[in-house]
Amino acid sequence: MFTGIVEELGEVVALEARGDSARLTVRGAVVTSDAGHGDSIAVNGVCLTVAGAEGDSFTADVMKETLDRSSLGALRPGSRVNLERAVRADQRLGGHIMQGHVDGTGEVLSREPGEHWEIVRLSLPANLARYVVEKGSIAVDGVSLTVTAVTEDTFSVSLIPTTLELTTLGRKQPGEPVNLEVDVIAKYVEKLTAATAKGVSA
Repeated sequence: MFTGIVEELGEVVALEARGDSARLTVRGAVVTSDAGHGDSIAVNGVCLTVAGAEGDSFTADVMKETLDRSSLGALRPGSRVNLERAVRADQRLGGHIMQGHVDGTGEVLSREPGEHWEIVRLSLPANLARYVVEKGSIAVDGVSLTVTAVTEDTFSVSLIPTTLELTTLGRKQPGEPVNLEVDVIAKYVEKLTAATAKGVSA
């Protein structure tokens, strides 16, 4: 489990295509400081399993499902990525509950700078729109954010200086893709209420 509080900006060392999968190597001194085989690290919001760690870099295998649902396949050596280790049970939950299971991708549509923040508007896939509500939580490239506005096919977030400085969202430009993970609680509620309604109607 993750919280969407990015620990550091890492750098892609290599992305090796392997047929219907890929092997990703990322440099990040903080997240690799105690990384071991089998540990979970979120890369731009995607939960990956450490296959190997050496020095300040780690390697993970990325399956076809992940490549299809996320923007990881578009990474190149030198790409900056948001990194977060799995949360420990004794830590504060600073963001919101995240699984690192990306639901789909959106696209940066516009950036509106303010005096000390920026409002960023992003596209919202039709199959995810029902889970996104104003003042609700959403993960964008692994960053826990609060939705400030939502339409049928877009949503907006406000980025504070810390987010702009310490995550990839400070650099993303219109047209660039982002990984989206909606609130998992909303998905469970939807399934449970649908099952209840079906039971009542039966």
